Amino acid sequence: MNVNALFSKSRFTIVLLFLLINLGTFALLRVALLIKQLADIDTPFYQIALAFLIGLVHDLAFFSYLLIPFVLYLLVLPNRIYRSKIHKIISFGVFIVCLYGLFFIELSEWTFWDEFGVRFNFIAVDYLIYTHEVVNNIIESYPLGWLLSAILVITVSCFLLVRKTLSSTFNAHETFLSRLKIAAVLLLLPVISYAAVGSTWYRFSANTYLNELAANGPYQFFSAFRHNELDYRHFYKIGDDQQLSVVIKNKLHAKNSSDDLYDIKRMIKASGEEKRLNIVLITVESLSADFLATFGNKENITPYMDEWFKEGLLFTHFYATGTRTVRGLESLTLSIPPTPGRSIVKRPDNGKLFSFGRVLQQKGYDTAFLYGGRGYFDNMNAFYSGNGYRIVDQNDFTEEEKTFTNAWGVSDDIIFNRTLKEADKDHQHNKPFFFQIMTTSNHRPYSYPEGKIDIPSGSGRQGAVKYTDYAIHQFIEQAKTKPWFDNTVFVMVADHCAGSARKIELPVDKYHIPLFIYAPKHVPAVRNDIVSSQIDVAPTVLGLLNISYESQFYGRDIMQMHKDEGRAFISNYQKLGLFKDNKLVYLSPQQKVDVIDDPLGVYKHLDMDATAPLITEIMAYYQSADYIWLHQLNRYQ
Repeated sequence: MNVNALFSKSRFTIVLLFLLINLGTFALLRVALLIKQLADIDTPFYQIALAFLIGLVHDLAFFSYLLIPFVLYLLVLPNRIYRSKIHKIISFGVFIVCLYGLFFIELSEWTFWDEFGVRFNFIAVDYLIYTHEVVNNIIESYPLGWLLSAILVITVSCFLLVRKTLSSTFNAHETFLSRLKIAAVLLLLPVISYAAVGSTWYRFSANTYLNELAANGPYQFFSAFRHNELDYRHFYKIGDDQQLSVVIKNKLHAKNSSDDLYDIKRMIKASGEEKRLNIVLITVESLSADFLATFGNKENITPYMDEWFKEGLLFTHFYATGTRTVRGLESLTLSIPPTPGRSIVKRPDNGKLFSFGRVLQQKGYDTAFLYGGRGYFDNMNAFYSGNGYRIVDQNDFTEEEKTFTNAWGVSDDIIFNRTLKEADKDHQHNKPFFFQIMTTSNHRPYSYPEGKIDIPSGSGRQGAVKYTDYAIHQFIEQAKTKPWFDNTVFVMVADHCAGSARKIELPVDKYHIPLFIYAPKHVPAVRNDIVSSQIDVAPTVLGLLNISYESQFYGRDIMQMHKDEGRAFISNYQKLGLFKDNKLVYLSPQQKVDVIDDPLGVYKHLDMDATAPLITEIMAYYQSADYIWLHQLNRYQ
């Protein structure tokens, strides 16, 4: 049968033609991702085939939504206009634009996977909001001109291949009734997709990479856009509030609080004299523990930190609570477990919360958030200013100070130099200070000032890590010359690891980060091996300063914890985990609970009945945290 004659029977075959191109393109991307990640997809062939089949369903679901406006347009357009020469030219133009958009999306998916090891998700939704940083990052990280030109060549080539077939569709002559019948069938497809294809339907395997392979990037993007916040009580397993309230109060030693539900207020009474010391909290972008020789790295990219860590208090089993900067800042500032969906840093009405800064503000400290980038990114300025912090970001630097910038902000040496000036100013006014610094250099495009280290700028992650190590070295050496140095506690921690993608859902090792506390006159040089996480930083530092205060923190002073009390909270935006006693228990939407034995080793699923106390404990933490947030129990007037 003549293909062109077949396509000329209905104008709607233009939709079919574009569908076939879409399915072919999505399938090729799936093959490319499979090859890229093949070493991590150690599953039988039939599961890979099933992933492709599920992927085809998701591809069809995405396309069913995409075709709605085109089907309606083709339905109502009269034959005379549809068959006209001008409409044919316009249609060719729209078809080319759609082809270019399709190939651009596929390229974007590849780069997103290369960065995060997943399809589009809530991170892509967040990045869409901050176009200045993201676009500049892409321009500085990739040969964008060449890539866009290559997409154009592929688009034109594809169009030329189908042009003759496409032209034949403009010979169709259909009555409105016949068009209505076809349109009705086509418009039924998105209805079926909405009813049958759920946002988590692609998660059919225990292998995360295989699940992501089965997904469709654009479909996941719009799903993440719709579900950027999750109603905890609707999606997660819920226990009895009265029972869990008692459990969480016992865990946090808040037995003497009121009888009110989830009232975790309790007095922290120091045993010694209060130390009115300054605090500098350095939060380093994407500093995984496995970048450091201290934790086994052989590349010698952190020579200063590896020696520095011998001079203070190093926590060796310390974990990030999430995979984004805002999750790390949330935990370090509020000492609260990560609730599902967006970080509290990005949520509306997030001011006047009980925080690390609040405790010190009441003690007369100057509290400031210092960031090398533009603090409107991820709502950081609004969050910190709403909680009583002074803001210093890229907009506050003079042109003389900004000797190096990239898409994400000034280089780390610049933000550290500004910190020294801010500290000098407070010292002159006899004002104790608490500075929370957020660095930016260890982030793609991994660029930094030339001539500082022996790895060229922009050459990759190893160079960015080594440059950050260099910048911290310079900062500490300069701080040692200051009159306030002996009365200052330096805290260095990462916001999250460089990557969290693995073939399992919550890979505990991909949350392992360093925590180091340095104050030669006040903090001994020891190692602490208790399992802990970012929510424990605030109470631990306050404990070292012997500060008494009424606490609403979920974290605890690690120095006062017994080894068997050690636990860490880890999460992504949907899965909420607790790592304790070499077991990982995590909650997921659809009221799912999973318990894993030896998550850093054999990773064996356990029976829920045998681990009931651990399940009750994790439910108490997360259910109470959600309740406290919703009912605004951790606010101050």
